Amino acid sequence: MAGTGVIEDYVTGLSRTLRGPRRPKLDLITEARDSLLDTAEALEGDGLRRDEAERAAVEEFGPIREIAPGYQEELSKSAGRRLAVLLFVGVPLTAIMWNVIWKIFPSAPTAYERMPDWFILVARGVDALQMFIGLVGGLALLALGRGLRRIRRPRLVTRALGLFVWAMMPVMLVSCGALMFGSQDSAGFGDFLPGAVASLLSYAIWSVQLYCAFRCLSITRREPAVATA
Repeated sequence: MAGTGVIEDYVTGLSRTLRGPRRPKLDLITEARDSLLDTAEALEGDGLRRDEAERAAVEEFGPIREIAPGYQEELSKSAGRRLAVLLFVGVPLTAIMWNVIWKIFPSAPTAYERMPDWFILVARGVDALQMFIGLVGGLALLALGRGLRRIRRPRLVTRALGLFVWAMMPVMLVSCGALMFGSQDSAGFGDFLPGAVASLLSYAIWSVQLYCAFRCLSITRREPAVATA
């Protein structure tokens, strides 16, 4: 049975207060609405009018300012897990993709000899950094999963992961940009189609990582302000 207004106003206020990934937030709001409606229907069955039953259900559920932090914590964990999965899976896959690219390019056996002296050193550094980022993502995923038994403030894990991505991304962009410049200047990498496709895929993955990191920082910036219906 749909609410007459009291429950819907309460749920609307809760939804406006919370910040987080759309789907998990919708699930939490739906769960809260269903719980309120079930309580209201039970109270209505005990003899209360519908509006009285809804007000009583809302009072029993608790003020938004009291329950919102718990809901927000769940959304923070969800956002952190999404970013952690993206790093744990996406970054190593990107590194593997580029290793394959560099093994099949260039076709000329003397092309690498024309590359700058620093090229191999930077390439190895990028590989190591990508694996490190993937490892951090795996640790964060563990911390926001089984590690929650010991970690009392998962919000800080999510925020730290977002800051880590934003700190590492400039380093990756500069390093990969240097590799692209060195290979184009020495061996014509810009004319190599698989390399161009890999570059576009890398930029797309980095963009998604930055967006997710920004969302993590936005969600964990401060405690939720209570919205009034």
